[in-house]
Amino acid sequence: MVRGNNDKEWAEEIPHDLMVTLDSVTFYMVHNKKEVPADISGVDVVVFGHSHKYVQEEKDGAWWLNPGSCGPRQFYQEITMMMAEVTDGQIRVEKIDIPHELK
Repeated sequence: MVRGNNDKEWAEEIPHDLMVTLDSVTFYMVHNKKEVPADISGVDVVVFGHSHKYVQEEKDGAWWLNPGSCGPRQFYQEITMMMAEVTDGQIRVEKIDIPHELK
């Protein structure tokens, strides 16, 4: 978990960004994609949020993932979340669409 742009005093102990390795897959997590360092060598997966818009793309040898938003609908976007599984050094990602009524 990383701190987002609306996380205030209560979240001061939550890191701004975080790097973790699971089964030899290295993840870099940050709230805003614009704050990813220029040099992310050694990173296999970048996980970000901020836009609340689902992203799953491979870029420069790394997966760039945004699970979207599974809370209240914002900005007329779909409601999504993501399941990721790491097995034998490989990541498998599944997009989950959450049905909702359009208003």
